[in-house]
Parts: sequence; structure tokens; C-alpha cells
Amino acid sequence: MLDNPIVIASLIVGLLGALLLFAGLARLRRGRLLGALGRIGSGSLLLALGLLAGSIAFNLYSYHRFTHEQDVATLRFRQLGPQRYAADLALAGTATAHRYELRGDEWQLDARVLKWRGAATLLGLDSRYRLERLSGRYRDLHQERQAARTVHDLSDDRGLDVFTLARNHPRWLPWLDADYGSAAYLPMADGAEYRVSLTQAGLVARPANAAARAAVQRWK
Repeated sequence: MLDNPIVIASLIVGLLGALLLFAGLARLRRGRLLGALGRIGSGSLLLALGLLAGSIAFNLYSYHRFTHEQDVATLRFRQLGPQRYAADLALAGTATAHRYELRGDEWQLDARVLKWRGAATLLGLDSRYRLERLSGRYRDLHQERQAARTVHDLSDDRGLDVFTLARNHPRWLPWLDADYGSAAYLPMADGAEYRVSLTQAGLVARPANAAARAAVQRWK
């Protein structure tokens, strides 16, 4: 985390703010009111800015770095009953899979993507992504409206919500594009395995075994 420019900047600004604040309090104890108030005000402002930048950086680390097309997850399915499946989701780079129960005929994976622009790209900041939810879908529209839905939250939301802040207040973060959401969906089938990648165009899901390829062929 310490190699991130935002983290470094927040630490420097916060440290300067703390030093000014302590200097102002020391002057206040010595009875130098005017000099104390100026340093206390400046120190408090810098400290608040440092804490804000640190909170933004902390939230950014709930996202993964994205520089080119890369695998983000693997999904494996086992049928439990009619339109009921156990889905094992393994994130790229991890050996542990998390199991979720999904209802329906298809699965859908959603992600958020944060893209830097303007001067921020000159700092070497990479785009970042975060998987948001895994859900089940019904092919039949009536079932989609009436039948039981299954939606699972995948996000690890920490610190200030940068995505919402950049989307609702673009003037505050003009160098951050948060208008990019993406989703991929394909049919569920017993024994099917899929690999999900993120490209510049968004999430892309591909069959990874014969059961998944057969399910996609029937689905088309």
C-alpha cells in the first residue's frame, strides 16, 4: 500500500497537519494567541485533508489492479435440484473457493471498474476493479419476476466509498471515472466450469470444460 502515490501524499499532508497543530497548541500554552490560532487552523485543515485522502486510498484497496485483460474468477457448478445449483467461486490468484447457492437457469457476475484519467494517469495509477455480486437468473421472464431470487454480495467495502463519491460528485474527483459497471452471464449446468476475465470492454465469461461448452451450445 505504501507504494501508492495517494497513500504517500495523505501521509505527508497528515504529518504536516499534525506538526502544525502541535506547534499551534504549544504556542497557545505560551500565551501567543494570534500565532497559535493560525497554526491550529492550518494544521487542522491539513490533517483533515490527509485523513480524507487516506480514507480514499483505503477504499481503493478493496479494488484489484487492472492493467490489461486478466482472469478474475473461476466458477464451478453442481446441480442440487430443479433450477438449484451450488456455485463455487474462486478469485484469481487464490486457491480457496467460496460456495453460494443460486436459483434459476443462468448465473450473473457483476463488477465495478474505476478508471483514472487526465493528470492521474501521469502518476502511473492503474485502473481498478471489484467484483460486486453473484446472482441467479431465470430465462423465463415470468419466473424472473415471480420466482425466488438469489443474490450474493461479493464486495469488501472499506473506508470512504470512492465509486459512489466519484459518480455522484464528479467535480470533486475529476480525475476518476466511476461510470463503468460490467456484468457477464451464462447458463448453469451440472459440472460446468467457467473462467471470467476482465478486458477493456468489460467482463468476459468463457466455458472452461466440456459440460460448460455443451450448456452454452444448448443455450444459444
